[in-house]
Amino acid sequence: MASRATYVPGPASGARVEKGPEQWTLVLVRELHHPPERVWEALTEPEHLREWAPFDTNGTLDKVGATVKVTWAGTGRATVATVVRLEAPRVLEFGDVRWELEPMGKGTRLTLWHAIDRGYIAWGAAGWHICFDVLDWLLTGAPLGRIAGADAMQFEWKRLVAEYGEQFEAGAREGTSKAPENS
Repeated sequence: MASRATYVPGPASGARVEKGPEQWTLVLVRELHHPPERVWEALTEPEHLREWAPFDTNGTLDKVGATVKVTWAGTGRATVATVVRLEAPRVLEFGDVRWELEPMGKGTRLTLWHAIDRGYIAWGAAGWHICFDVLDWLLTGAPLGRIAGADAMQFEWKRLVAEYGEQFEAGAREGTSKAPENS
């Protein structure tokens, strides 16, 4: 069984980019061995988000029109987001993030759409990749603890950035060693 001390993310996979003129949208898919209802709780409840997500919310994402403050881990950067779509336990959309959950046998195919500035798309993919790993371990009952922001750099984040950058033909921002603000 993995622990935070032995955790190493796997190779970059399950992601693609929808390219717009300024904003690009990261689409990241992960198959989890947990039912949609369990994954849904982890996506909507602040106490669960604090365990794996790269952000905190000051409220639940449980109804259309709900407005929450979203604070990105390790940055202090906060935005206000409104839930614009909610079809529990299948679709959740707020701010620049959309989640879709599809039942797969006893598990769930989780798909994330996240609009990200094109210069940071590989950074976002690497950050979300690690967060999805942490989510999976949390749901399995062996939590690793949140790994986001600058903390992710200790867990082969730079390797993932390079791998995703190559896949997306995006490359990473040059000349900076700071973690991105939103993943």
